[in-house]
Amino acid sequence: MVFALVGLVVLALLGAVHRYLWRRFVGDTTAPGSPLRRAGTVAAFVLPLLSVGAMTSGRVGAPFWLQQVLAWPGFLWLACLLYLTLALLVGEVVRPVLLRVLARRDRKAVTAESGTPSEAPSEAPSGAPSGTSPRTSSAALAELPEEARPRTEELVPSRSGGTSEAAVRTATEPVADPETEPATGPEAEPAAVVAPQPAAEAPPASAPNPSRRLFVSRVVGGAAAAAGLATVGYGTYGVLRGPSVRRITVPLAKLPRAAHGFRIAVVSDIHIGPILGRAHTRRIVDTINRTSPDLVAVVGDLVDGSVADLGSAAEPLAALRARHGSFFVTGNHEYFSGAEQWVDHVRELGLRPLENARAEIEGFDLAGVNDVAGETEGQGPDFVKALGDRDRGRASVLLAHQPVVIHDAVEHGVDLQLSGHTHGGQLWPGNLLAELANPTVAGLERYGDTQLFVSRGAGAWGPPVRVGAPSDITVVELASRQA
Repeated sequence: MVFALVGLVVLALLGAVHRYLWRRFVGDTTAPGSPLRRAGTVAAFVLPLLSVGAMTSGRVGAPFWLQQVLAWPGFLWLACLLYLTLALLVGEVVRPVLLRVLARRDRKAVTAESGTPSEAPSEAPSGAPSGTSPRTSSAALAELPEEARPRTEELVPSRSGGTSEAAVRTATEPVADPETEPATGPEAEPAAVVAPQPAAEAPPASAPNPSRRLFVSRVVGGAAAAAGLATVGYGTYGVLRGPSVRRITVPLAKLPRAAHGFRIAVVSDIHIGPILGRAHTRRIVDTINRTSPDLVAVVGDLVDGSVADLGSAAEPLAALRARHGSFFVTGNHEYFSGAEQWVDHVRELGLRPLENARAEIEGFDLAGVNDVAGETEGQGPDFVKALGDRDRGRASVLLAHQPVVIHDAVEHGVDLQLSGHTHGGQLWPGNLLAELANPTVAGLERYGDTQLFVSRGAGAWGPPVRVGAPSDITVVELASRQA
């Protein structure tokens, strides 16, 4: 019931976001019935369907080829959806400012062309009758000769104040028949009067301008699309290029002088799957081997799929080279993909799985625990089994996929825990959400007498995109304080 409710909320949110994107990118920038609007409307329905298909095809057991077909467009669109929405939200702040700037510019242009001030004075100058402009006055009319004065039919009062009070009186006075006596008296009716006709009023300067709004919508939409798509493109390039190498030194109080400078290549979250396949694995193996490590630690989330679909894509791991070998612990995604089969397969490839187990290495103990996701299958982490009977006088290094088990590591006297899982947030601002669920998102921190190092990972889950959290392989060099 809870999962169904969460699913409905997610679908409703996706629908609302896609409706917003359609309005800003299509509805506000294209004409009704145009080919562009029809294409944008079709995309607004097809793209979210591809994303839902990419997220669910593996879980429902769809053929692997179909998973691959859906994965690239479906997952990439999720990343585009995030950054296009963020860019549009920034555009909502810019939009009214740009509209005001353009409106002010248009008013200045109209004023310059007409040669008159943009706002007419509300009152006539001192000494002029009400409704009289500076250019037209009763005095000016009085100076004209009788035959040159305008007749009744030539004068039409205007609401804009373009005629003088004298002109209005002239227009409303009676015109006498030349063969009869002129009419006198206040009650005399005019023989011919032209009724005043209201002049059409100009729209106020602040009225909405459709062409201006269309221009602003296209500018803001175009800038948002360029920024969002460029961000996704750069983040995709970073993942496909492969992880970079980081190096840190971690001093351990109990590490003997003979083990000073011991190098552990830490790699996590490789995420071999429908998008990142055999070539991705080969890049990671080549990068690790170039560092000439003493030991390789693969800290969970190796795959997103079954051995049947991805076994060949993981085969390059057999080429890992390290003086003390390569070790593996499960991550939560192994339990989505058949953890027991993958443990057997990596053993065949030459890696040593540490399933709640420990190995004695030169100068320290190396332990590993299963991921907490294994608790649903009765295969969760067992710290007592892995660390309970060890000699606490020796330095210890623990491999555990999720950083959240750090408190168990502190309780069992672990000197250094190596983890992954967080991807460093992968897609900014995802790091803010990752901080809510993990004690450390990336890097090295201390908890009591235990140090915790969290790798950002070498691959990507979902969208093959990283923004603000580049992929990495970290060489952790252990330092003895006795040296």
